Amino acid sequence: MTEPKKKIRLGDLLVHNDVISEQQLMTALREQKNTGRKLGRTLIDLGYVDEDNLLNILSRQLEVPFVQLRHYRFNNELVKKLPEAMARRFRSIVLDEQGGELLIGMADPFDIFAYDELVRILKQPVRQAVVSESELLNTLDLVYRRTDEIASLAEELEDELGDDAFDLADLSAESESAEAPVVKLLQTLFEDAVQARSSDIHIEPDETLVRIRQRVDGVLQEQVMKEKKVNAALVLRLKLMAGLNISEKRLPQDGRFNIRVKGRSIDVRVSTMPVQYGESVVMRLLDQSKGMLNLDGTGMPENLLTRFRQMIRKPHGMILVTGPTGSGKTTTLYGALNELNRPEVKIITAEDPVEYRLPRITQVQVNPKIGLEFASVLRAALRQDPDVILVGEMRDRETVEIGLRAAMTGHLVLSTLHTNDSISSAMRLIDMGAEPFLVASSLLGVVAQRLVRRVCDNCAEAYEPTEQERIWLDSFHLNPLDLEAGFVKGRGCYQCSNTGYRGRVGVYELLEMNEPMLDALRQKDVAAFTRAARLGDVYRPLGQCAMDYALRGVTTLEEVARVAATSEADFGGSRTKTLADLAVEEGMA
Repeated sequence: MTEPKKKIRLGDLLVHNDVISEQQLMTALREQKNTGRKLGRTLIDLGYVDEDNLLNILSRQLEVPFVQLRHYRFNNELVKKLPEAMARRFRSIVLDEQGGELLIGMADPFDIFAYDELVRILKQPVRQAVVSESELLNTLDLVYRRTDEIASLAEELEDELGDDAFDLADLSAESESAEAPVVKLLQTLFEDAVQARSSDIHIEPDETLVRIRQRVDGVLQEQVMKEKKVNAALVLRLKLMAGLNISEKRLPQDGRFNIRVKGRSIDVRVSTMPVQYGESVVMRLLDQSKGMLNLDGTGMPENLLTRFRQMIRKPHGMILVTGPTGSGKTTTLYGALNELNRPEVKIITAEDPVEYRLPRITQVQVNPKIGLEFASVLRAALRQDPDVILVGEMRDRETVEIGLRAAMTGHLVLSTLHTNDSISSAMRLIDMGAEPFLVASSLLGVVAQRLVRRVCDNCAEAYEPTEQERIWLDSFHLNPLDLEAGFVKGRGCYQCSNTGYRGRVGVYELLEMNEPMLDALRQKDVAAFTRAARLGDVYRPLGQCAMDYALRGVTTLEEVARVAATSEADFGGSRTKTLADLAVEEGMA
């Protein structure tokens, strides 16, 4: 068994290696005395030493390997040999096993107590490695997913419920017979979702099982629980938390509640719906602790961002943000409101639902059950002397007309519309019943957007396009110099749950109104409007924006094809559709 190395004075070691000066060491020791943090972390926080440089010195001095976790491929079975609680307590993780000896990554290889406890818990010879503490803490959240714990708690809840699971709706909120297992299961479910960066949790009952699916980076990941009876208990508890009617199982219901998970404030929007085998629940998770996203954080290209900022600072007019559900429209609009939110500006919003609470902004929750629709809120808001109005969605003719007239009479109106691209949005307003002259007089511009998945930095590797993809790439008329950099694709690792993607970034197209477009709108000439739009100063289709990211190694060709409305099946077709073809087809539809 490898023994831990003899304790040495870190400060003396760094001074001896000319990494820091004596004066810097004294300053760090004084700071350490005030904060109680370890000397190494104090030196890093003060900027006196780089973390990797410090760990390399320790590695050489202790004659143990230095392992960078962000590039390490973990064996889940080995990792689970050390319980998560112990891994977090001792800042350690199991990396490898050779000849019956375990390689343990430790943030503090000098911790004799931690070393002895690890040997006792693992009951195997242990060899140390040095790892970055910041990398380790991020890694623990990724490798210790709660799927096993969720399955175990579901089984425990199944045993607690026995044969009377279908009578759970008769239990009160204070009933002790099933609450403890349900609470534990929900707590673990939320913790796992936060660790995995999930945006939604779906609980779906089937005939003999329950599916729990989490949407990570826009893609659902599934876990199946055979304990079907737990669904009724979960739905009951979630209804109680969201203030819904627990006896109503025949109609859909919506609600919300707030929970704290791992020190974060998470706003949960709950939607229930009766289905064939019970009730399905979908929960949207909104991390309120992240703070308000500004426009710089949306990923909008610099030239589009500059023009968009100029647009939102105009005193009146209508600006639309379009795209399918989950494309980030609300995030973009909140970013715009965040920049406009000043003491001298009165802002009123009509939302369904109110997703983020914004200071100084008057936010109204639409409630169709009592007749509080977008149109009625918008009509009332105009009597409140606003400068800026945000309408959650242009759903009907009345809302569209009131919004357009408000934009004509000195108000800046921001809203969303469910269309595929920016070109079809203006015509969509006319199709909804708005007068062409109203649209032409009020509309300033349209932003269309999608979210594409980012290639995982940890497992990205060069990718050579297939022959079919090369044919498809010809439609983009790319510069040969741009193609020299090549494309990338993630091979899959623990950080991205073997998907090859981690995180998302927005792709945008901006349509700014000009005289030829406005003339075409007044004439209701779709073809002329489409031609004028494509000749606009800043207009570039969504697919071109996505291709820019692919050329920079941010995303993959697969994601570009999805955004450009070209499926992989089209790659092998007799004629590959170009983006121009698609724009004409959609504009003429």
